[in-house]
Amino acid sequence: MGASPSSRSVRVDHAVVSGTFSLDGETHDVDNNLWVIGDDEQCLVVDAPHDVDAIMAVVAGRAVKAIVCTHAHDDHVRVAPELRRRTGAPILLHPDDRPLWELTHGGDEEGAELWDVDLADDQTLTIGGAAIKVIHTPGHAPGAVCLYVHDLGCVFTGDTLFEGGPGATGRSYSDADEIKDSIRRRLLELPDETVVHTGHGPDTTIGAERAGLAG
Repeated sequence: MGASPSSRSVRVDHAVVSGTFSLDGETHDVDNNLWVIGDDEQCLVVDAPHDVDAIMAVVAGRAVKAIVCTHAHDDHVRVAPELRRRTGAPILLHPDDRPLWELTHGGDEEGAELWDVDLADDQTLTIGGAAIKVIHTPGHAPGAVCLYVHDLGCVFTGDTLFEGGPGATGRSYSDADEIKDSIRRRLLELPDETVVHTGHGPDTTIGAERAGLAG
């Protein structure tokens, strides 16, 4: 899939950062993918897992224009407020994930930290001339979103879609039928060659996952 002239300088940078995930009284060690979309001057950070210094190393001196959260599980947003303080960038989150956000960062009480901008289905973000479509894909979490970058031929799925199928739905605020419906209706409409950049583990493609999810 060719890039438009205005977005050819936009690239995806990646690192893996390690920490913990806690929900429903359980804590597990996890490795998270860290994705940064941008050009040589500015970028957008997808999620804020575990370690601000590791994120800033991938940012590599660029201006961070936004911290876009695919969902509000603590391993994806725990250091988002600290990253906001370091960069001045706003935190973007779908409002349906407020209950999960509040488990980590509190709600309306004094000292709680909220996100800055609500994400909405079919909203378009831009970075370095590339358009990023926000796709609301509830199921793993009520406010889960995926980020489709047509010019780069990729989609950032957070914990909605992995190599081998949908993300986990065995915890609070998740729904197995809903995540399958989200994937079938919203992600399987993307071209087969679309690269899927996941929240954990290896990349896959829409085509590779289609056979197991279309039924």
